[in-house]
Amino acid sequence: MPWKCGRCGAEYEGDFCMECDRDVERPTPPPAPRPRIVCLCGSTRFDGAFRKANLDETLAGRIVLTVGCDTHSDQTLGLAAEVKERLDELHLRKIDLADEVLILNVGGYIGESTGRELAYARQLGKPVRFLEPPGTDGFADFIGPTIR
Repeated sequence: MPWKCGRCGAEYEGDFCMECDRDVERPTPPPAPRPRIVCLCGSTRFDGAFRKANLDETLAGRIVLTVGCDTHSDQTLGLAAEVKERLDELHLRKIDLADEVLILNVGGYIGESTGRELAYARQLGKPVRFLEPPGTDGFADFIGPTIR
């Protein structure tokens, strides 16, 4: 495939323009568009929902940010309160990086931590999707429009 020299406009093949008598660099193709990044939020007691959403979102071509542990509850880990606070803060940074947030509201459940994450995502203007249609869980007035 012939290339056009950026200096003289002559067509050339390889890495040398005969018209300019110089080495030329081929134009770098534009990078592929970055896949969307989705952050999963929900209660860690729903580890099966996290695994399924992680797989589904990955197969849909999205980069997935999720919780850092796979337990049925935070209490199972036996973490000190300050460690739990640091992990909660770290998850907010994942929301910062994400293009959108997926709330894993299994059975309509949105706990205190997930509610805080939902409020933070909305404050940032992040699009929010829900695993199940949001109900009358106290967040309906706050969450605003969702994406499907």
